[in-house]
Amino acid sequence: MSALPARWLQALPTLLLALGGLVAVAVLLHVDPNAADSPLPGCPLTWMTGLLCPGCGSTRALHALVHGDLGHAMAMNPLAVLLSPVLVLMALNAAGWQPPALAGLWPRLAAPLPWLVLLVGYWIARNLPWWPFTWLAPG
Repeated sequence: MSALPARWLQALPTLLLALGGLVAVAVLLHVDPNAADSPLPGCPLTWMTGLLCPGCGSTRALHALVHGDLGHAMAMNPLAVLLSPVLVLMALNAAGWQPPALAGLWPRLAAPLPWLVLLVGYWIARNLPWWPFTWLAPG
């Protein structure tokens, strides 16, 4: 009987992650971030500076994904859409799910320099005011 609480404690991060994901999907199913009266907050960086951060449009992109609209999701934040499967895998890894088949993947995904280059490069590119970079802006 004492082994059961230890297993529950070990599974707690995964359960909390799954619960958080379900809550996020439920919210995105019922709340439209595109609506003028949406309770979901906008990007504070864009509000203060007018610049688009790498995450700008990601809530609207996830809303579109939850509703099955891949085209609209890509129009809102292509990087968030393309990285969604990778971010889900990383979250599951952090929660303790570490299948042996993916063991070689985790060190590469944990390296901070490629993420820094990707995010800063995307941040700069989506704020450039000429084609083809303008299609990186939400809209």
